[in-house]
Amino acid sequence: MNDSTGRARWLGVAIGVAVLFTGVWLAGRFPYSGEHYGVWSLAPPIVAVVLAFALRDVVAALFVGIALGGVISGRLNIVQEFLIPSVGSPEFGLILLVYLWCLGGLVGLWTRTGGALRFAEWAGGKIVTGPRSAMVFAWLMGLVFHQGGTISTVLTGTTVRPIADRNRISHEEFSFIVDTTGSPVATMIPFNVWPIYVAGLVAGTVPVLATQEQAIAFFFRALPFNFYAILVILFTLLFSLKRLPFLPGRRMTEARRRARETGRLDDERAEPLSSEELTVVRPPAGYSPGLVDFFAPIATLLGVAIVPFLWTFFVLGRRGDPALPIAEAFVLSVLVAMGVALAKGMRLRDVMDGFVSGCKGVTIGAIVLALAVTLKSVADAVGTASYVVAELGEAVSPVALPALLLLVAMFIAFSTGTSWGTYAVLFPVAMPLAWSISPDPGYLALSFAAVTGGGAFGDQCSPISDTTILSSLATGCDLMDHVTTQLPMAIWAAALAAVLYTVITALLL
Repeated sequence: MNDSTGRARWLGVAIGVAVLFTGVWLAGRFPYSGEHYGVWSLAPPIVAVVLAFALRDVVAALFVGIALGGVISGRLNIVQEFLIPSVGSPEFGLILLVYLWCLGGLVGLWTRTGGALRFAEWAGGKIVTGPRSAMVFAWLMGLVFHQGGTISTVLTGTTVRPIADRNRISHEEFSFIVDTTGSPVATMIPFNVWPIYVAGLVAGTVPVLATQEQAIAFFFRALPFNFYAILVILFTLLFSLKRLPFLPGRRMTEARRRARETGRLDDERAEPLSSEELTVVRPPAGYSPGLVDFFAPIATLLGVAIVPFLWTFFVLGRRGDPALPIAEAFVLSVLVAMGVALAKGMRLRDVMDGFVSGCKGVTIGAIVLALAVTLKSVADAVGTASYVVAELGEAVSPVALPALLLLVAMFIAFSTGTSWGTYAVLFPVAMPLAWSISPDPGYLALSFAAVTGGGAFGDQCSPISDTTILSSLATGCDLMDHVTTQLPMAIWAAALAAVLYTVITALLL
């Protein structure tokens, strides 16, 4: 069966499912408990994820999931009820401005100035000597840009891509490294907003987490038990060094061999999210690319984003409300890139052409992100997370609880595409549950870390997660190629983490 026949068959299945749900809705068979619609609450995200894998068309899959959510909730006007509120929200406006326009615009400017390519040449001469060192360099840059999942993927992907492409690193390998050093690293090097956000969710839930300060301190205390993040980061380093005992997943093995032997960085069926506008370097005649074209905007971005945070958090002690001007940092970095190019003699028209071309290059990514954000609203409306927590929270063995919390967090985050949304639902339930079973800080730390790691898994691996989409976008990889090639290694790390939680909990109790 060829690809077109297979996609047509699955599209027919999707239409059949939509007709079935419409019929059930007309018969009034979606009982609402006040928080969820029972097992029907699982349908929108699960159908969207399954169709994304089957159709290899994330846009169609997301739209079907949104439509099913509209049917289940009885809000059939999905444009007015879900799409417009989601796309018109300040949160999506920030994503559109920062991670799409500024990201695309900055990369587009680099194709005019040649700044990223010049950096690649410089780094290649001093650090990178081949495919292995190129992958290790990407891993190290992910650690450097650890301020958050989306920020890390954008900065690491755009910075290292010219180096990775030049050294025949397949886009599947590159996107895996970029994505894995995103959310998992952000939970392990938490000098960012993650501890503050999680602390706001758990403060006051149990006696040892009575205040915001205690909750932030507990985040750091639980770091050694964040087994999923530790293992998947270690796996990625070994993968980069080519020291894994085996390479999980046939498709990743084939991608590595294809890139090294033929130079083809994508599968022949791939449909990368980023377009030619983001990859072809076209400096105007007479313009001399230099390191300043790259380092000036990057230094602005990091300086404006990180320095105020460190100052307000560590020096002024504003731990509940530190300054984290991410949007301002990205906008200023684009303006600095423009200013440097103009100062070096580039015409204003060429500068703006580069910016606009870069923005055009991320159009598909913007569409996918808009639908992913909308599906998150749909999942909230039908109570997906509430149903999972309600069903699993009552039948829990003390020894199995941390591993179960890991799996529940993985499922919710993978289905909804958000770690922070998962934390918002699961942490306020998980902490009192763990404390009621065993009022021991060590047991609580295991449960705390399990939720943290499970959310990072879904944020990293889900095809509807913003970090997964942006990793594909920044590295030029086909979204579903990225998802299917990184899942085996992530699942191995999660399985080992679940075993560790069970063994340690059994010893503790």
